[in-house]
Amino acid sequence: MNLAVIVLAAGKGTRMKSELPKVLHRAAGRSLLAWVLAAAEPLDADETVAVIGHGADAVIEALPSTTVSVVQEPQLGTGDAVRVGLNGCGDAVNTILVVPGDMPLLEADTLASVVETHRTQRAAATVLTVKMDDPTGYGRIERRGDQVIGIVEHRDADARQRGIDEVNTSVYAFDAELLTDALDRLGRDNSQGEYYLTDVIAILNADGHRVVGVVTDTVEGTGVNSHAQLAGVSEVLRQRINDRLMADGVAMIDPSRVYIDAGVAVDPGATIYPDVYLEGDTTVGAGAAVGPNVHARGTSIAPGATVRFSVLDGAVVGPKATVGPFTYLRPGADLREGSKAGAFVEIKNSQVGVGSKVPHLSYIGDTTIGEASNIGAATVTVNYDGFEKHKTKIGDRVKIGSDTMLVAPVTIGDDAYTGAGSVITHDVSPGALAIERSPQREIPGYAETRKRRASRDGK
Repeated sequence: MNLAVIVLAAGKGTRMKSELPKVLHRAAGRSLLAWVLAAAEPLDADETVAVIGHGADAVIEALPSTTVSVVQEPQLGTGDAVRVGLNGCGDAVNTILVVPGDMPLLEADTLASVVETHRTQRAAATVLTVKMDDPTGYGRIERRGDQVIGIVEHRDADARQRGIDEVNTSVYAFDAELLTDALDRLGRDNSQGEYYLTDVIAILNADGHRVVGVVTDTVEGTGVNSHAQLAGVSEVLRQRINDRLMADGVAMIDPSRVYIDAGVAVDPGATIYPDVYLEGDTTVGAGAAVGPNVHARGTSIAPGATVRFSVLDGAVVGPKATVGPFTYLRPGADLREGSKAGAFVEIKNSQVGVGSKVPHLSYIGDTTIGEASNIGAATVTVNYDGFEKHKTKIGDRVKIGSDTMLVAPVTIGDDAYTGAGSVITHDVSPGALAIERSPQREIPGYAETRKRRASRDGK
């Protein structure tokens, strides 16, 4: 069986009130369209075609190279969209699977079931349906026994038809030849003046062909037409992700407060605390503890590491390293094994060597720190001169005194020290102590002098 998948992705999504095409809105780390394509991928279709319209350039850019795009212009309904989509399919295709691009909760197994049922039943068309307590707004499925004899849009349904609780999901499998013929016979005599793909079902029935239905879980039939619906499907997707991770051995203290994107990898044995957001291609190793209150994007957290109350963006946290609380690791931050970035520390484009510590209240930028060094509180690597960024190099076993300003470019040799409160503008030799301070002066009676001055001035 030669199979083609046509994904309908041309809609604007007016109720989203956004210039972004509806299918590119994101849920749990993927666009709606990407979720649909991921569900269809295991079918190993001979061709996958996306029918696009609004925001065509942006949608094309988001498509994988294996997906063909065709533009529907003007947009004259779902029947017209599928007709346009067939232009992207080869002549050898004999089965067409049609899937809306705004249904991210569709499961791969469900789509496979539709295709398999269509094949084994030798049907002209197979319709994926769900049953709803409140089917308002959805097309109703009319049956005669096992045969689906029609699909009536809500706006065109009479009182009896509106009482039907089985509704159309707009997912279909069609015999390609029969579909092509039926599309050529569609009319636009309806309230919208559009070509309805649902009318193909009536045409196939009138021609005496077999049309069957496959019922799936109601949640899979959820489309997205508003931000409220987007939030709803996002919640379901996150729950699926968390359930899968926990089944694989990841511990979650409160999974309802854990937000993990589809592209994130968490190894068994990791522990995720509440209010954690893991996005992009973030990875978490076995034995790591992340949270509470952590937002990590595009970050690698190695086995045994601990991250609490922190923001990490494009960072690398090595084995058994500790981060937090209230730490900001920016792109290029690289903490090696057993190192530490502590409270109110910001690190950017810098490497912290094995066992080295930046415990608190410091900024480290464009810096390399060797092994077993300690950076005192309130240290700043002064990397920007107003025009260019400069490098700081700190060696092994260095002790940087509290409140030291290291004015780059500067190198601190192995085993060196800096005195607290120093502004270091020159390289420091290995094993040396560098101190830059003005001599301390003391003015006796200064407080009494200030009081007399204030009294004289009437203050």
